[in-house]
Amino acid sequence: MSDDKNTLTTRQGHPVRDNQSLRSVGERGPATLENYQFIEKITHFDRERVPERVVHARGTAAHGWFEAYGTIGDEPASRYTCAKVLTRTGVKTPVFLRFSTVIGAKESPETARDPRGFAIKFYTEDGNWDLVGNNLKVFFIRDAIKFPDMIHAFKPDPITNRQEPWRFYDFVQHHPEALHMVTWVKSPWGIPADYRHMQGSSVNTYKLVNDQGVAVLCKFSFEPKQGIRNLTSEQAAEIQKYDVGHASRDLYDAIERGDHPEWEMCVQIMADEAHDELPFDPLDDTKRWPEDQFPLLPVGRLVLDRNPSNVFAETEQAAFGTGVLVEGIDFSDDKMLQGRTLSYSDTQRYRVGANYLQLPINAPKCPYATNQRDGQMALQVDRSGSNPHVNYEPSSQGGLREAPRPQHEYRQWIEGHLGRYQSRKTAADYQQTGARYRSFEDWERDDLIANLVADMQACPEDIQLRMVWHFWHCDPDYGTQVAQGAGIDLERAKALPNLPGHPAPNEDVAEATYQGGERESR
Repeated sequence: MSDDKNTLTTRQGHPVRDNQSLRSVGERGPATLENYQFIEKITHFDRERVPERVVHARGTAAHGWFEAYGTIGDEPASRYTCAKVLTRTGVKTPVFLRFSTVIGAKESPETARDPRGFAIKFYTEDGNWDLVGNNLKVFFIRDAIKFPDMIHAFKPDPITNRQEPWRFYDFVQHHPEALHMVTWVKSPWGIPADYRHMQGSSVNTYKLVNDQGVAVLCKFSFEPKQGIRNLTSEQAAEIQKYDVGHASRDLYDAIERGDHPEWEMCVQIMADEAHDELPFDPLDDTKRWPEDQFPLLPVGRLVLDRNPSNVFAETEQAAFGTGVLVEGIDFSDDKMLQGRTLSYSDTQRYRVGANYLQLPINAPKCPYATNQRDGQMALQVDRSGSNPHVNYEPSSQGGLREAPRPQHEYRQWIEGHLGRYQSRKTAADYQQTGARYRSFEDWERDDLIANLVADMQACPEDIQLRMVWHFWHCDPDYGTQVAQGAGIDLERAKALPNLPGHPAPNEDVAEATYQGGERESR
C-alpha cells in the first residue's frame, strides 16, 4: 500500500493499478468472471440509488492473529509470493474467523452432519484478504453453475419442509464427483466434535505470485494444534439431547479461560501447468492433492484469543468473499472459485447492504480511498483525495489516481475456443472416493455404512440401485456393504448401464491409494 494519500484503492484497501480496463482474454477476448475490482465497482454503482444467510446461517466466530514464519517449507516465502502477510516475520496480522454449518438455519443444532465453514478475514497492511473454505478439503461439485441446484436439493423439501434423503441422493446420483464428499461427510468426519478440533481448508486452488511475476498453484490448509476429533451419529445424538449449540459454547468458553486454539497454516504447491500426468485435474475442488506428492508446507500460525463483543454486529454482519485477495495471491481457473468470486460478495450486498464494507467488522484496518458514493445505509463519505469535489478518475484537480504498477506483473497466457466444458478426468471421481473408503479405520467405516444404509432405506428403488452402482465402482466392498445393509439387490445395481452423459468409470479401482494424511480422528 502506498503512503500517498491520493492513491486510488478498492473498498478493501487494495491499490488500483489499472482503472481503465476490464480483465479479459487477450485484447479483444471475453472478460473473465474474476474481475473483482470491476465487480466491486459496478455492483456498488448499481446500488448507489437507493436477511439470514441462505447457507452458513448457523455460525460462531472469534478474533485473533496470524503470524507468518517467513518460509514455505525450507524455502523463503518470498520465492513463491510477494504477499507481505505470508513473507514478513514478527508481524501479527489481525484476523476474524467464522465457523459455521452449511445447510441448517440460524438456530439449527451444531451436531448436524454437514461440512463446516472455515472463513478467515485477514486485516493485512495491504488490505483485507478473505479465505473462505471448509473443514473437509473437498466440495460436492466442481462447476459453480450447479451450486443453486445442489443447495436446493440439500435444503428442506419445498412442500414437506423436511430434509429428505431421496432429494439429496437424487442430486448426487447424477454427479459422481460428489461421491468423494459424500464419503467424507457420511463418515464421522461429517460431525466434528467442536470447532477447535477440526481442520480448515481453502478447498479451491489459488495461485501464489512472487515479485518477478512467476506463479505456482496452491491450496491452503489449517491443521489444529489441539488435534482432530470427530463424533459418531450416536455420540452426536446424545449431545443434541442437552445442547444444540455445544460447539459455539466450547469455543467461547475456551477463549474466555485463556485456552486459545491454534492452527498451523500450510500450503501445498504445484507448478502452474495443466498436469496431464495426474489422474485428476488440480483445479477440480472435489479432489485432494496427494500429500506424498504435494506435501503440506508450514507457512505460519493462527491463534484465536478474543471473543466478539457483540454477536450481531460482528459474527452475523461479517461478510466474506473469495475475490478479496492481496497482491501476491491470485485466482486460478478453478470453476467453483470463479463462480464464488461473483456470488459471495454480491450475496453480501443483498444481505447486509450496499455499504457492507463500511461496517467495522468488514472494513480494512489500513488506509483506503475510493470514489464510491451514497447507497443504502451509507455510514461515511469515502475520502477521495485532496479535492472533495472530485469523485471520479482520472482528474487533474486533486482527485485520486492509480497506484504505480509493479516492475514485474503476473500475466497468464490463455487461448482456446469459448464454450461450455466438463472435466475429462472423471475416473478420479471413483478412485479418490474408493481410496478414502479403504483408508478408514474399522469404526469409521462401520459408521459410514450405517449412515448410508439408513439413508438408502428412505430412497426410491431407482435411486438405491444407482447409488449402489456408484459405491461399487468406487470399491466393490463399499457397494456390497451398502447393498447388503439396506437390502438392495447388488446384481441388479451392477447391471445398470453407465450413467447417461458421463464416461464409464475406471474399473481398475483397486490400485488407487489414499494420501490424505488423516488418521487422527477419535
